Amino acid sequence: MQLTSPRLRGALLAAASLTLVAAVLPPPKPLGIGDPLFPELGNPGYDVLSYDISLAYKDNQSPLDAVTVIDARARQPLERINLDFTHGKVASAEVNGEPALFESVGEDLVLTPARPVVGNVPLHIEIRHTSDPRGRADGGWVTTADGLAMANQADAAHRVFPCNDHPADKAYFTFRITAPIGLTAVANGLPGALPVRRAAGSTTWTYRTVHPMATELAQVSIGDSAVVHGTGPHGLPLRDVVPSADRQKLAPWLKKTAGHIAWMEKRVGPYPFENYGVLIARAKTGFELETQTLSLFEHGLFVDEGYPQWYVEAVMVHELAHQWFGNSVTPRAWSDLWLNEGHATWYEALYADGLGKYSLERRMREAYQRSDQWRAAGGPPAAPKPAAPGEKIGLFRPAVYDGAALILYALREEIGAEAFDRVERRWVREHRDAVAGTEDFVRLASQEAGRDLGAFLRPWLYGKTTPPMPGHPEWSGTRSS
Repeated sequence: MQLTSPRLRGALLAAASLTLVAAVLPPPKPLGIGDPLFPELGNPGYDVLSYDISLAYKDNQSPLDAVTVIDARARQPLERINLDFTHGKVASAEVNGEPALFESVGEDLVLTPARPVVGNVPLHIEIRHTSDPRGRADGGWVTTADGLAMANQADAAHRVFPCNDHPADKAYFTFRITAPIGLTAVANGLPGALPVRRAAGSTTWTYRTVHPMATELAQVSIGDSAVVHGTGPHGLPLRDVVPSADRQKLAPWLKKTAGHIAWMEKRVGPYPFENYGVLIARAKTGFELETQTLSLFEHGLFVDEGYPQWYVEAVMVHELAHQWFGNSVTPRAWSDLWLNEGHATWYEALYADGLGKYSLERRMREAYQRSDQWRAAGGPPAAPKPAAPGEKIGLFRPAVYDGAALILYALREEIGAEAFDRVERRWVREHRDAVAGTEDFVRLASQEAGRDLGAFLRPWLYGKTTPPMPGHPEWSGTRSS
């Protein structure tokens, strides 16, 4: 039979050429950038510049129809392109406007473009896929009482959308979320356009980030939500997302955010993003999460009995502090996690100390007493042991929280409060919107102290046992064995 349709003929020729290209290449395999804790996370060969993610939500029992568009730059010639993606089905893929073969290998989605990609050129990828909120509960979508939210830390963004799922590759994000009328969709960043109602009884919401973001910090909330707007220091837009039925009950907590931001700015400098707010979800996660510009909190933290007000406020400050430490300044590798959690714990503890409820010195002394046990169980703060398979949240151990805050306390005791404050301010100023690691922190602290602090800090960061605490010789004999 002779083919008379040029379009059909072109499609068949493209498919044939793709098959020939794939036939001469070795079998695809998962790749990674060699992260010490997640060796197969991230992908070499390209740098993502932006994500444009469209999601169509029906209900919690149905996969979302999705389109992920990635604009990147190839750093080297690529015959294949690896993305991190699992827990969804791919319908089609294109690379630079041409169909590409795709195959799932491990937790990678491997694309074979119609023609090899040359180095140092723009790379445009479009993938039509589903995003499934059902099943495994080890990160990604979180089912709430009235919809969905995201909890992608540490390595779970690729359970939601195809991506280069490592914090070292930050990018700008656009979200286009379609949901049934009556539900509200919110995401990181600022609204990009007014919500658009569709003929099929749904509404599409658009949001864009103004600053680059790590994939693990992406947030999309869909539910019966109220969006509460306010103003923070220097006119900063505040935007809180709460269950509609609890808007009045939660209002006193929402009013505290502006004061928390002012408190943090006094200590480390200007808030680094376009807006901020809390997302209070009717879900039981066992954690709160610093998703960029919109921190995720369990509903029970604010309404259940047993949590004193000072404790709740300190937890709110912890997630807020992450906007500087972890979000704006993002870890170069997951073993640098202590820089995120140690700093957030430090400012949480300072805030509680200021309220007169739990003194900083008492908390640090108690952490010192437990520090050797924490190091033995989970590794030192800057070289944590990998989490057990299927228990990625196990990476978040006491050694990278209070154990890491203890390092900051020791540093302040060693160099003095004024030099320590300079370190903190300079750290978030010089590395804003970028990635930085442990050795960067040691170098900067040494510069502010006017002497090399490597010999002092490395035992605190990497030692199997906890060094003596400067200024507190009486603590030396109190550690548990």
